[in-house]
Parts: sequence; structure tokens; C-alpha cells
Amino acid sequence: MHREDMRHEVMRPSASDTTAQASTPGSTAEGFDERDLWAALGKAIQAPSIHNSQPWRWRLGSGAVNLYADATRRLPQTDPQGRDLVISCGAALHHLLVVLADRGQGARVYRLPDCARPDHLATVVPAPTIDVDVDAALATEIDRRHTDRHPFRSWPVPPELTGQLAEIADRQGVGLEIVTDPRARRRIFRAIETAARQQESDPAYLAELAEWSDRPATAQDGVPAQLAPPPGQVPGRMPMRAFPGMDSRGPASSEPESAALLLITSSTDTPVQWLRVGEVTSAVLLTATRHGLAASPLTQPLEIGDTRAFLRDRVVRTSAHPQMVLRIGWPHPDVTPRPATRRRQLTEVVDR
Repeated sequence: MHREDMRHEVMRPSASDTTAQASTPGSTAEGFDERDLWAALGKAIQAPSIHNSQPWRWRLGSGAVNLYADATRRLPQTDPQGRDLVISCGAALHHLLVVLADRGQGARVYRLPDCARPDHLATVVPAPTIDVDVDAALATEIDRRHTDRHPFRSWPVPPELTGQLAEIADRQGVGLEIVTDPRARRRIFRAIETAARQQESDPAYLAELAEWSDRPATAQDGVPAQLAPPPGQVPGRMPMRAFPGMDSRGPASSEPESAALLLITSSTDTPVQWLRVGEVTSAVLLTATRHGLAASPLTQPLEIGDTRAFLRDRVVRTSAHPQMVLRIGWPHPDVTPRPATRRRQLTEVVDR
């Protein structure tokens, strides 16, 4: 079996591994050190998610930690397939594994272990060794990483760095294309603009977007008003999603940015691949943060069937399915550092 095939194999644990039992912060899944596990869960919930919806639930079971998708937090107008929900949960799963590794704890992951429970995305059990593809040093970047929707500097991102990010995806059996061709970049521009026009003509989408944005700074979920991109477009700058009621303060520079565009793809369009894409997205974002880069996702053209198909047919160089577009670059020095987006309390997302 090839390495990529092994990566995509869905392994199923025994029933005792997936049993969700009552637990409190004073107890833990057998086999995990209590302090290590709760530290890892505390960092896992800092993962990025679509509109900061935080659509995950963790259940502590007999010798296992189980990750579930929280269907009550799915955005049906923005994410009709639930694809972004699963990708968000994959990012949280990767955060968990990184922090466990940083604390010297190995883990084995069973992805989508229960055919009868599609919301059961992963079971994590202790392992004697740490996976060589889990970079424990990324744990220190979790608190520093944030989504930056402001313009980036005109400095190019070195190809050595984008090459490193592509290697990270390749080791996980996920594709990552660095979009450098001007025609392909312009097609992504067009797809974003087309998707935005279609979504903004849909009252149901606008109502959903308003529900999850323009939040006060004290809100524990959703997109706070102060994190919006500045208004208007500059030639060469990637268009960004417009959030209603947003604070648009930002740098006045009109220079075109030299953001790198990363297109993450998968060989099949299935939930197990979506989960993998989320894990790779987390690894890419944390690695970019380590190098001083800022990043923001550009998911709008992937939320509409027609524009997603356009990217697949006109931008992706292979027959793969586009899953995520990331814009990364050097943060602008005039941007005032924003406080971290708040998260729900750990006790709200971990079943006792």
C-alpha cells in the first residue's frame, strides 16, 4: 500500500475506544495525562473556523477523546454541504495533536470511525510514539496565529517558504498548489467577485452573515466588528468578503500586495478528506505564523457550486477538488495588532 493510500485508510477502533462516558474537568480519558489532555483541549478550541462558529464537540470516553461535528453550528446558507464545518473541526483536531506532542504525548487518530454516526469525526487514543508528521514546535504559534483580513505588504513570499508549506500538505496526502500564474490568479479574483454577487443577492445568506458578524468584542463566537477588512479594492489586491456593520479602519496604503495564493485540494470530495484538509490548513497557518507571515482564508468561491466548479476546471492543475484558498503575506506595519478572537468556554464544548 502506498503512503498516500495509508494516509486515507479509515481505521476503526473497538467499541470501547468510542464509548462516550460522563467526565468532568477533574477526570480524564484513561491513558492520557489529565493536565496534558486539558491543556491540549484548551488550545484545540483556538483553531480557526468558518465565521468563528466553533462547530466542534469533544467527548471524553473510555481510553479515548472523541471529536464530533456540532450540527447546531452549521451555516446552511454559507456551507450547505457542511464541508467547511468538517474542515474547521479538522483544524481543531490538528491543534490538539500538536499540543499533545509538545507535551511528549503520542496519539493515534481513527478518522470517521463509525459509519452509523457521520458526525463522529475522529477518535484519538494514546500512542507510545509521536507521529513524525506532527510538528510539536508549532504549539507555541497557536496563541499568535490569527486571521488578518487587512492588506499585506508588497514584499513577495519567498518560494522556499511556499515550498515548505506544499511539502507539509504532500506528507498528509493532500494537494497544495501555489498559484503564481497571473491568469489563474485573475480567475480566482473573478470567482470571488462572482460568488460575492450571488450571495449578496440572497436574503437568507445576508441574514445568516449578519447573525454571525458585527459581534461585540466580548462575544464568545462569531466575527467581531473590528476584524473586518478595509473597504474598497486596490488593483492587485485580492477581494475580501464584506461583513455587514464592520469597523473598516485599516492602513491607508494603496500599494498592491504580493500575497501568495495557496489552493488546497483533495483527490476525493469526501468527509474524511475534508477532515484532512482541515488538519493541513492548521499546519500551514501555524507554520506561516512561525515565519512571521499573516494569512486569511478566501472561501467564498468554494461556497457556490458554479464558482467552485470554475476553480476546479480553470485553476486546479490536476483533476483534484478545490477545498480551501489561503492568502498569505507579510503583515502591514501600520496595522494595529488585534486582540485574539474570543472562544467559548472549554466546559461548553467538552461533554462531562
